Amino acid sequence: MKTLSENRCFGGIQGVYSHQSAATGTEMTFGLFQPAEAQDGAVPVLWFLSGLTCNHENAMIKAGAQAWAAEQGLAVVYPDTSPRGENVADDDAYDLGQGAGFYVNATQDPWAKHFKMWDYVADELPALVFEHFALDRDCQAITGHSMGGHGALTLAMSMPGRFRSVSAFSPICNPTDSDWGAKQFGAYLGGNPETWRAHDASILMAENGFDGPVLIDIGTQDQFVDLLRPETLATAMAARRQQGVFRMQPGYDHSYFFVASFMEDHVNFHAEALWA
Repeated sequence: MKTLSENRCFGGIQGVYSHQSAATGTEMTFGLFQPAEAQDGAVPVLWFLSGLTCNHENAMIKAGAQAWAAEQGLAVVYPDTSPRGENVADDDAYDLGQGAGFYVNATQDPWAKHFKMWDYVADELPALVFEHFALDRDCQAITGHSMGGHGALTLAMSMPGRFRSVSAFSPICNPTDSDWGAKQFGAYLGGNPETWRAHDASILMAENGFDGPVLIDIGTQDQFVDLLRPETLATAMAARRQQGVFRMQPGYDHSYFFVASFMEDHVNFHAEALWA
Protein backbone atom coordinates (compact mmCIF):
# COMPACT_ATOMS: atom_id res chain seq x y z
CA MET A 1 0.00 0.00 0.00
CA LYS A 2 1.24 3.48 -0.89
CA THR A 3 0.52 6.69 1.00
CA LEU A 4 -0.30 9.34 -1.61
CA SER A 5 -1.13 12.13 0.84
CA GLU A 6 -2.01 12.76 4.48
CA ASN A 7 -3.40 16.06 5.71
CA ARG A 8 -4.40 17.25 9.16
CA CYS A 9 -8.18 17.60 9.21
CA PHE A 10 -10.45 18.48 12.15
CA GLY A 11 -7.90 17.09 14.59
CA GLY A 12 -7.53 13.86 12.65
CA ILE A 13 -5.94 12.78 9.37
CA GLN A 14 -7.43 12.78 5.88
CA GLY A 15 -5.35 10.34 3.88
CA VAL A 16 -5.32 9.07 0.31
CA TYR A 17 -3.80 5.65 -0.37
CA SER A 18 -3.36 3.27 -3.29
CA HIS A 19 -2.75 -0.46 -3.57
CA GLN A 20 -2.66 -3.24 -6.12
CA SER A 21 -6.04 -4.96 -6.14
CA ALA A 22 -6.37 -8.69 -6.66
CA ALA A 23 -10.11 -8.27 -7.22
CA THR A 24 -9.85 -5.78 -10.08
CA GLY A 25 -6.33 -6.53 -11.30
CA THR A 26 -5.56 -2.82 -11.22
CA GLU A 27 -4.16 -0.21 -8.86
CA MET A 28 -6.99 1.18 -6.75
CA THR A 29 -7.06 4.44 -4.79
CA PHE A 30 -9.15 5.22 -1.71
CA GLY A 31 -9.55 7.98 0.84
CA LEU A 32 -9.68 7.48 4.59
CA PHE A 33 -10.47 10.01 7.30
CA GLN A 34 -9.26 8.99 10.75
CA PRO A 35 -10.48 11.03 13.74
CA ALA A 36 -8.15 11.98 16.58
CA GLU A 37 -9.46 9.04 18.63
CA ALA A 38 -7.82 6.61 16.18
CA GLN A 39 -4.48 7.47 17.80
CA ASP A 40 -5.65 5.69 20.96
CA GLY A 41 -7.42 2.63 19.53
CA ALA A 42 -9.83 1.26 16.97
CA VAL A 43 -12.75 3.51 16.02
CA PRO A 44 -16.08 2.81 14.28
CA VAL A 45 -16.07 3.21 10.51
CA LEU A 46 -18.53 4.66 8.01
CA TRP A 47 -18.20 3.65 4.35
CA PHE A 48 -19.17 6.26 1.73
CA LEU A 49 -19.85 4.91 -1.79
CA SER A 50 -19.89 7.52 -4.54
CA GLY A 51 -21.95 7.77 -7.70
CA LEU A 52 -21.59 7.82 -11.46
CA THR A 53 -18.50 9.60 -12.87
CA CYS A 54 -17.00 9.96 -9.39
CA ASN A 55 -13.78 8.65 -7.91
CA HIS A 56 -12.53 8.58 -4.30
CA GLU A 57 -12.14 12.39 -4.25
CA ASN A 58 -15.66 13.66 -4.91
CA ALA A 59 -17.33 12.88 -1.61
CA MET A 60 -14.06 13.28 0.29
CA ILE A 61 -13.78 16.89 -0.87
CA LYS A 62 -17.41 17.97 -1.38
CA ALA A 63 -19.62 16.12 1.12
CA GLY A 64 -18.20 17.64 4.30
CA ALA A 65 -18.37 14.46 6.35
CA GLN A 66 -15.05 14.98 8.14
CA ALA A 67 -16.26 17.72 10.48
CA TRP A 68 -19.19 15.65 11.73
CA ALA A 69 -17.20 12.41 11.78
CA ALA A 70 -14.52 14.08 13.92
CA GLU A 71 -17.21 15.27 16.32
CA GLN A 72 -18.55 11.72 16.63
CA GLY A 73 -15.19 9.92 16.62
CA LEU A 74 -15.85 8.00 13.39
CA ALA A 75 -13.56 7.06 10.53
CA VAL A 76 -14.83 7.45 6.95
CA VAL A 77 -13.63 5.35 3.99
CA TYR A 78 -14.09 6.63 0.43
CA PRO A 79 -13.53 3.86 -2.17
CA ASP A 80 -13.28 4.51 -5.90
CA THR A 81 -16.28 3.65 -8.08
CA SER A 82 -14.54 1.39 -10.60
CA PRO A 83 -11.21 0.03 -11.80
CA ARG A 84 -9.23 2.44 -13.98
CA GLY A 85 -6.33 2.39 -16.40
CA GLU A 86 -5.35 2.22 -20.07
CA ASN A 87 -6.00 -1.52 -20.27
CA VAL A 88 -9.36 -1.38 -18.46
CA ALA A 89 -12.50 -1.60 -20.60
CA ASP A 90 -14.43 1.64 -20.97
CA ASP A 91 -17.32 3.16 -22.89
CA ASP A 92 -17.96 6.57 -24.42
CA ALA A 93 -21.09 6.93 -22.29
CA TYR A 94 -20.62 8.44 -18.82
CA ASP A 95 -22.83 5.81 -17.21
CA LEU A 96 -20.96 2.68 -18.28
CA GLY A 97 -17.37 1.59 -17.78
CA GLN A 98 -14.77 3.53 -15.82
CA GLY A 99 -16.46 5.62 -13.14
CA ALA A 100 -19.59 3.47 -13.37
CA GLY A 101 -18.87 0.11 -11.75
CA PHE A 102 -22.33 -0.16 -10.11
CA TYR A 103 -20.80 -2.22 -7.26
CA VAL A 104 -21.33 -5.56 -9.03
CA ASN A 105 -19.04 -8.38 -10.19
CA ALA A 106 -19.21 -8.31 -13.98
CA THR A 107 -19.54 -11.66 -15.71
CA GLN A 108 -19.61 -10.47 -19.33
CA ASP A 109 -16.81 -9.46 -21.66
CA PRO A 110 -15.09 -7.03 -21.88
CA TRP A 111 -15.97 -6.08 -18.31
CA ALA A 112 -15.42 -9.34 -16.44
CA LYS A 113 -11.63 -9.08 -16.32
CA HIS A 114 -11.51 -5.99 -14.09
CA PHE A 115 -15.00 -4.96 -12.98
CA LYS A 116 -15.24 -6.89 -9.69
CA MET A 117 -16.40 -4.00 -7.54
CA TRP A 118 -18.61 -6.10 -5.25
CA ASP A 119 -15.65 -8.25 -4.22
CA TYR A 120 -13.48 -5.16 -3.90
CA VAL A 121 -15.82 -3.18 -1.65
CA ALA A 122 -17.28 -6.12 0.29
CA ASP A 123 -14.07 -8.07 0.92
CA GLU A 124 -10.73 -6.84 -0.34
CA LEU A 125 -10.72 -3.19 0.72
CA PRO A 126 -12.17 -3.92 4.19
CA ALA A 127 -9.47 -6.54 4.80
CA LEU A 128 -6.82 -4.02 3.80
CA VAL A 129 -8.00 -1.11 5.93
CA PHE A 130 -8.65 -3.24 9.01
CA GLU A 131 -5.14 -4.64 8.73
CA HIS A 132 -3.39 -1.30 8.38
CA PHE A 133 -5.51 1.22 10.31
CA ALA A 134 -7.11 1.54 13.73
CA LEU A 135 -10.66 0.69 12.67
CA ASP A 136 -13.19 -1.48 14.49
CA ARG A 137 -14.42 -4.24 12.16
CA ASP A 138 -17.34 -4.92 14.54
CA CYS A 139 -18.64 -1.34 14.25
CA GLN A 140 -19.38 -0.56 10.60
CA ALA A 141 -22.04 1.52 8.85
CA ILE A 142 -22.50 2.39 5.19
CA THR A 143 -23.89 5.24 3.11
CA GLY A 144 -23.67 6.47 -0.46
CA HIS A 145 -24.95 8.85 -3.11
CA SER A 146 -26.86 7.94 -6.29
CA MET A 147 -25.13 4.84 -7.74
CA GLY A 148 -23.32 4.68 -4.41
CA GLY A 149 -26.64 4.79 -2.56
CA HIS A 150 -27.66 1.77 -4.64
CA GLY A 151 -24.40 0.07 -3.64
CA ALA A 152 -24.77 0.92 0.04
CA LEU A 153 -28.31 -0.45 0.22
CA THR A 154 -27.61 -3.64 -1.71
CA LEU A 155 -24.44 -4.43 0.22
CA ALA A 156 -26.13 -3.79 3.55
CA MET A 157 -29.15 -5.96 2.82
CA SER A 158 -27.05 -8.76 1.31
CA MET A 159 -24.67 -9.12 4.27
CA PRO A 160 -26.73 -9.37 7.47
CA GLY A 161 -24.74 -8.41 10.54
CA ARG A 162 -21.99 -6.54 8.67
CA PHE A 163 -23.40 -3.01 9.02
CA ARG A 164 -25.23 -1.59 12.01
CA SER A 165 -26.98 1.06 9.92
CA VAL A 166 -27.42 2.10 6.30
CA SER A 167 -28.33 5.40 4.68
CA ALA A 168 -28.43 6.82 1.18
CA PHE A 169 -28.62 10.15 -0.60
CA SER A 170 -30.63 10.03 -3.84
CA PRO A 171 -30.13 6.28 -4.32
CA ILE A 172 -30.91 4.40 -7.51
CA CYS A 173 -33.76 2.48 -5.90
CA ASN A 174 -35.03 0.12 -8.60
CA PRO A 175 -32.26 -0.41 -11.19
CA THR A 176 -33.80 -3.50 -12.76
CA ASP A 177 -36.62 -1.27 -14.05
CA SER A 178 -34.64 1.89 -14.87
CA ASP A 179 -32.23 3.03 -17.56
CA TRP A 180 -29.81 3.59 -14.66
CA GLY A 181 -29.44 -0.10 -13.98
CA ALA A 182 -30.95 -2.15 -16.76
CA LYS A 183 -28.40 -0.79 -19.25
CA GLN A 184 -25.45 -1.49 -16.96
CA PHE A 185 -26.71 -4.82 -15.62
CA GLY A 186 -27.27 -6.02 -19.16
CA ALA A 187 -23.70 -5.10 -20.05
CA TYR A 188 -22.03 -6.35 -16.86
CA LEU A 189 -24.23 -9.32 -15.91
CA GLY A 190 -25.85 -10.44 -19.15
CA GLY A 191 -29.33 -10.37 -20.60
CA ASN A 192 -31.19 -12.47 -18.02
CA PRO A 193 -33.01 -10.08 -15.64
CA GLU A 194 -33.16 -12.81 -12.98
CA THR A 195 -29.42 -12.32 -12.44
CA TRP A 196 -30.00 -8.62 -11.77
CA ARG A 197 -32.39 -9.05 -8.84
CA ALA A 198 -29.64 -9.46 -6.24
CA HIS A 199 -28.57 -5.87 -6.99
CA ASP A 200 -31.94 -4.11 -6.75
CA ALA A 201 -32.56 -2.32 -3.44
CA SER A 202 -36.35 -2.34 -3.78
CA ILE A 203 -36.43 -6.09 -4.43
CA LEU A 204 -34.01 -6.77 -1.59
CA MET A 205 -36.05 -4.58 0.74
CA ALA A 206 -39.23 -6.47 -0.12
CA GLU A 207 -37.58 -9.88 0.23
CA ASN A 208 -34.98 -9.39 2.97
CA GLY A 209 -35.21 -5.97 4.58
CA PHE A 210 -32.35 -4.69 6.70
CA ASP A 211 -31.52 -5.76 10.24
CA GLY A 212 -31.08 -2.21 11.54
CA PRO A 213 -32.15 1.40 10.95
CA VAL A 214 -32.38 2.95 7.47
CA LEU A 215 -32.28 6.63 6.46
CA ILE A 216 -33.07 7.78 2.90
CA ASP A 217 -32.97 11.38 1.63
CA ILE A 218 -34.01 12.45 -1.88
CA GLY A 219 -34.60 15.98 -3.16
CA THR A 220 -38.00 16.85 -4.60
CA GLN A 221 -36.23 18.74 -7.42
CA ASP A 222 -33.82 15.90 -8.20
CA GLN A 223 -33.36 16.08 -11.96
CA PHE A 224 -32.86 12.30 -12.14
CA VAL A 225 -35.80 11.28 -9.95
CA ASP A 226 -37.49 9.26 -12.74
CA LEU A 227 -34.31 7.18 -13.05
CA LEU A 228 -34.01 6.75 -9.26
CA ARG A 229 -37.60 5.45 -8.85
CA PRO A 230 -37.81 6.28 -5.11
CA GLU A 231 -41.47 5.28 -4.91
CA THR A 232 -40.51 1.62 -5.32
CA LEU A 233 -38.22 1.64 -2.31
CA ALA A 234 -40.65 3.67 -0.20
CA THR A 235 -43.43 1.19 -0.98
CA ALA A 236 -41.20 -1.78 -0.14
CA MET A 237 -40.12 -0.21 3.16
CA ALA A 238 -43.71 0.53 4.15
CA ALA A 239 -44.95 -2.94 3.19
CA ARG A 240 -42.19 -4.56 5.19
CA ARG A 241 -42.59 -2.12 8.11
CA GLN A 242 -38.84 -1.55 7.90
CA GLN A 243 -37.30 0.42 10.75
CA GLY A 244 -36.31 3.61 9.00
CA VAL A 245 -37.00 7.10 7.74
CA PHE A 246 -37.65 8.05 4.10
CA ARG A 247 -37.50 11.80 3.46
CA MET A 248 -38.26 13.83 0.35
CA GLN A 249 -36.42 17.11 0.91
CA PRO A 250 -38.24 20.11 -0.63
CA GLY A 251 -36.35 22.04 -3.30
CA TYR A 252 -33.13 19.99 -3.30
CA ASP A 253 -31.58 18.45 -6.41
CA HIS A 254 -29.07 15.63 -7.07
CA SER A 255 -25.89 17.61 -6.41
CA TYR A 256 -23.28 17.52 -3.67
CA PHE A 257 -24.84 20.73 -2.34
CA PHE A 258 -27.76 18.48 -1.38
CA VAL A 259 -25.47 15.83 0.08
CA ALA A 260 -23.53 18.36 2.13
CA SER A 261 -26.77 19.91 3.43
CA PHE A 262 -27.83 16.66 5.12
CA MET A 263 -24.46 15.06 5.85
CA GLU A 264 -24.60 16.02 9.51
CA ASP A 265 -27.92 14.19 9.85
CA HIS A 266 -26.50 11.06 8.26
CA VAL A 267 -23.27 11.00 10.28
CA ASN A 268 -25.21 11.50 13.50
CA PHE A 269 -27.69 8.80 12.48
CA HIS A 270 -24.85 6.32 11.98
CA ALA A 271 -23.03 7.42 15.13
CA GLU A 272 -26.11 6.62 17.20
CA ALA A 273 -26.12 3.06 15.84
CA LEU A 274 -22.36 2.60 15.99
CA TRP A 275 -21.92 3.82 19.55
CA ALA A 276 -25.01 2.01 20.87
